[in-house]
Parts: sequence; C-alpha cells; structure tokens
Amino acid sequence: MINKTILRVGSAVALALTAYGCNNDKITALNKNPNSPEDVPPGPLFTEAARLTTSRWFGAIDLRAHEWVVQQLAEVQYDDEDRYIRVHATDTEGTWNGAYSSELKDLTQIIAKGQASGDAGIYAPAVALRTLGFDFITDAWGGAPYTEALKGDSVGSSLTPAYDTQQAIYASFFASLDKASTDLVGASNALGSADPIYGGSPAAWQKFINSLRARLAMRISNKDLPLATAQLAAAMAAPGGLILSNADNAYFPWPGDGVYNNPWSDNLKGRDDWRMSWTLVDSIMKPLNDPRLPIYAQPAASPGPNGPYHGAQNGIVAILPPGGVLEPLNTTSRPGSIFYPGATTYGPVLGRTGSSLPTAILTAAEMNFILAEAAERGMIAGGAGAAATYYNAGITASMNQWNDLAQSNGQSITAGQTAGYLAQASIVYQGGTAGLMQIAREKYVALYTDGGNAWFEWRRTCVPVQIRLVPDNDPAVTTVPRRWEYPTTEATANGVSLAAAITGQGTDNLMTQLWWDTKTAATCS
Repeated sequence: MINKTILRVGSAVALALTAYGCNNDKITALNKNPNSPEDVPPGPLFTEAARLTTSRWFGAIDLRAHEWVVQQLAEVQYDDEDRYIRVHATDTEGTWNGAYSSELKDLTQIIAKGQASGDAGIYAPAVALRTLGFDFITDAWGGAPYTEALKGDSVGSSLTPAYDTQQAIYASFFASLDKASTDLVGASNALGSADPIYGGSPAAWQKFINSLRARLAMRISNKDLPLATAQLAAAMAAPGGLILSNADNAYFPWPGDGVYNNPWSDNLKGRDDWRMSWTLVDSIMKPLNDPRLPIYAQPAASPGPNGPYHGAQNGIVAILPPGGVLEPLNTTSRPGSIFYPGATTYGPVLGRTGSSLPTAILTAAEMNFILAEAAERGMIAGGAGAAATYYNAGITASMNQWNDLAQSNGQSITAGQTAGYLAQASIVYQGGTAGLMQIAREKYVALYTDGGNAWFEWRRTCVPVQIRLVPDNDPAVTTVPRRWEYPTTEATANGVSLAAAITGQGTDNLMTQLWWDTKTAATCS
C-alpha cells in the first residue's frame, strides 16, 4: 500500500475502522500522533528525501538486483541476485513500499508547500527528484499508482489508487519537467544548505531537470520517435541547458560519518561475496585497455591465468559442468578499493575513503552519449560528425569523472591514458549502426554504480550483447528480466487496481515487456 502513515491496529482500532468504513477523513484521523509534528519545513524534508532517493535507487535495490541483472557485479557465494530471485513479488515490496511511504510522499509535500507559496526554488528541485524516483518505479515495474498516489491522508482521496499506464506517466513527466525548468527562471535559492546536491542553486537544478528530460526522451525513442525528438529538442532549448560538464554533475555527497555512508561502502565493509562481473571486466574493459578498470576493480588477491583483473561469471555455481570445480575465489576481482572504507569485518583493510565517496546521480558523460546517439539517428543536427564529437566528449567526461573521484583514494587517470584510449581503432567512432553500438557500450561502462539505468538502457539497445540469461534460474524465466514483479502487498492492499493494471499491461512476470521496450526478447537474450 502506498500511504505514508501505516495503520498499526489492535482489536479496538480494528473495530473503529469497521465503524468508519471507507470514510477517509475519519480513517486518517486515527493516524495523528500528538507527539509528532505534521507540518515539517521543506528544507529538512528535502534533505532526507534526497538521501533516501539516492540510497534506495543507487544502493538498496541496485545492490540486490540491478548491478547483477545488468552484469556489472557477480555473486560468488549466495547467487540469489545473479539468478533473479530477489526481484519476484515477495522480495520487491521493501523498495516499492519504502519509496511511496517515504521520499515520494515527502517530495509531494514539498511541492505542495512550494507551489502554495509560489516559490519555484522549493518545489522545482522536489519535482526533479520526485520524477527521478517515479521513473525508477515505472521503468522497473511498469504501470504504477501515480495520479491518485500519495493522497491517502487527504479527505476524499482513494485508499486504493488506480494505476497509470507507463505511457501516461511519461507524458506527465515531460509536462512537469517543462514547467519546473521554466518556473526556475529568476527563482531564488530557497533551499540553500538543505539541498545536499546543488546547494539550492536554481541554475544547477535547471540543468538537472533538462538533462533528466533528455534521458527520458531518449528512453522512449524506439517507441515514439517523433515525441522523443520533440522532447529532446525542448530539453536542449529549455532555460539553463544540459549537464555537459563534470562541474555540473549531480552528486550526493555522503558525510561518511558512520551514520550516513555511501551505500556501496557500507555493504562492502561487512561482506566479501561480491566480485566484478566477467561481462563488464573480461568481455569489455580488458579487451579495450580501459584505464578506468583499476578504479572500478581491484587486482585479484591471487591472480590466475586470466591476469590480475578478472571478473566472475554471473551464476557461476549454475554453469559448472557435471563434476566441475568452482573457480578459486581469490583469482577474481573485488570492486575497486575506492568503494571501501578501510578496515573490513572480514579482515583486510581495503580503500580509505569509500564511506564518503559521492554517489553520481546524473552526469555529463551520460548526456554527451545521449546527444551522440541523437545526432547519429537524426534527432538533432550534425549527423555522424556531431555524433563523433559527443561520443568522444562522453568518454572523456567519464574518464575525468572517475579521475576526480579517485583522487582521495590515491588513484588517477591521466590525460595521456584518455587520449590513448580514444586513439584505439576499436574506440575510434565508426558511425552508422556500428557507431550506435559503440555509444551504447560506452554508456554502459560509464553507468557503473547506476545499475538501474544501465539495465533500462540494455533493454532499450540490447548492448552490451554479452549480457545473457543466467542458467538454472526459475525455469519459467526464459529471458534476461525485462521488469520486476509487483510486490505481494499490492495484491492484498490494492488488488482491484493492480488487477486492472496487469490486464492492460500483461502478465505480472519478469518477461513482460513494458511500453517503451520494443526490442524482441529473442534479440536481447
């Protein structure tokens, strides 16, 4: 269920609910806590909502599903993640319910407060983060409560909100982002230090909003190219422009104080069963001599015949031949030391400052790759020449981004290394279909630590082609997952609306393709 206040009822309250029936105004009155303030200023709400949005989509579900389905990381002990076990209905409710009951509810309140006071510096950044969160939901699950959502504590609203289709949700995204960007013209910095991402800067949030709009426009380009082209053009022409320089990247700056730490670091401090995936390391980065590899990954503790950097096969337990032996764990690479906070609970001291490593939310590298694809496909002017320029700029931005982040860990990528990478025959932009595959491959590599968008993009492009169905998973799953199953709590608390959504969208399983996902299952398996 998607109302922020969850009723915890004993028998007496249950009787009261029976008496109230469906009178929403009386039901919500039961939830009032005289010891808890109900009118919180927008600043503290925004700070917490930004933290929760980042930790949820770039931490919690990223490190339980996204990084594994898109095969940037691999499991070497408990391979539930590799085999898609954690994305069935019984496992997705924590992410779904948590998003609705926490940050999306808070961001909706901030928007209402900001609009009531006419202060775009308050509500426009909240619109941006709310759209970001809802986009993760619709691109992972499909249709979702949206128009009627987050209103359960308002008199006259529904406690069983209808699901909007993904197409309708995207249309609302575009309209909301367009208004938010325009409204920020001349807006004051109302959030200030309460905004951990941009310090409340209206100009910075304009770039973020326009860039998010560009991302969403490209996401639907295979389904509705005219709409995608129009929305991309509008995003590029909107006040403030796009994030095309690393100076404008959106980062969440973790304090690293033991309470609010980078989620990758928190996990890696206490567990040692994650390794880099063979798909990312051995099939892409090593053959291309990628200078980001020593930052993304660590040398194996005891390098084997595959060299110091080597990824584990996803679902490695399942793919062993009869009588086969597991590859020695110490011959595969852990994630980069940049993600580790120092001492670990299992022994080795790895990294130094991982707990305060900023999380990248939206970057110049991704924007340049979007424009490269747009130019190659004729969505913007310039053709293959402009595509090559944007493609090279995207690679360079990614190299510089990771160089900047790795400085505190004593690592770097030199300008010479970047130039050498760009000069390789396999990297020089080829144009046409081959060029589009190069763009998609480089975007996949650049999106490391954002497994959600890497997965969404794989479903849109089928690149990298090396991503494959992990064997020995649920025998009913015959393709790499195209979506997650709706949580069981929705079936029990909002069953009628859920059933209607499934009827329109398709079977609630991992293989049903969503509105913008037009690649055939055979193509992307």
